[in-house]
Amino acid sequence: MANTNYPSASSQQTGAPRTPGNNTGRNVLIGLLVAALLGTWGYILWSKNAPSGTGTTASTNPEVATAMSESDSLRQMFNLAEMRLDSITGANNNLQGEKTTLQKEIDDRKAEITKILNDKKATAGDLQKARHLIGELNGQIGKLEAQVTQLRGENQELTARNTHLSQEKDVLNQNLDTRTKENDALASTVDVGSTLAASGMSITPLKEKRNGKEKQTNFARKVDLLRVAFNVENRITTSGPADLYVIVTDPKGTVVQNTQLSSGSMTTRQDGDRNFTAKVPVEYEQGTRKGVAFPIQNPDGFVPGDYKIEVYHNGFKIGEGIRSLRKGIFG
Repeated sequence: MANTNYPSASSQQTGAPRTPGNNTGRNVLIGLLVAALLGTWGYILWSKNAPSGTGTTASTNPEVATAMSESDSLRQMFNLAEMRLDSITGANNNLQGEKTTLQKEIDDRKAEITKILNDKKATAGDLQKARHLIGELNGQIGKLEAQVTQLRGENQELTARNTHLSQEKDVLNQNLDTRTKENDALASTVDVGSTLAASGMSITPLKEKRNGKEKQTNFARKVDLLRVAFNVENRITTSGPADLYVIVTDPKGTVVQNTQLSSGSMTTRQDGDRNFTAKVPVEYEQGTRKGVAFPIQNPDGFVPGDYKIEVYHNGFKIGEGIRSLRKGIFG
């Protein structure tokens, strides 16, 4: 049944609506044809029973008159059958697609009836055959009406089911959207919560001696490097590698850049895009406090003033400190 060419409930709705005016006009026309058909049959009965010697010239040849009247009657019967068929197919455009077996039989009957009715030399036997074929045609039209009615009912049921399924789908989509938003919010919370926290920061200016030892100094012209040290910890972050980004800003407000320290740029969560001085990889162990220490060297040397150290992880600033370098006696 699913592969038939009868209309679905949706095609009924999208087609041109049949207005009450159209139905009234069709009913009036059918009524007139029925009245004419009854009149023709009455004439046939009268002509057969009329006494000889009365009536018009046609009465001198009663067989011809009767055949002509019966042909007109059959044509009116055929017209009524066609109008009945049109009332089905006219409101069901999908019936004009691939022909079903029943539709082909109907078309064959119509063609055969039309051929007989258009034949001016049709005999009484031919007309009797046409009457029989019209009866069969009406029977086939009745079957077609039953099929259309059944399919309409099935399509209405399918439409109701589809509407119900669409409503269930909408509810599921709404629930899915809600769950997705909740999961995104939870993931964001976990992401933020997994950011390491830095504490106990120290910044030590050092001078490297020829023997490889380091000596602390506060005079800018003697400083070879700044050793930055602090602790990181977090109870949520899983064990594994983590990248820390260190920004060193000199007294002039310029970020110290050193290719040996993998200097570059990054995007922060709160401060936008920023240049960083060093990328420091850390192997972190969940739930522990880990000490981190690394040297910062400036290819341009160090000058007197305040050096600001900022540490970022996961796009967030997790710690900062300032170290002042003094101006020496000789510069």
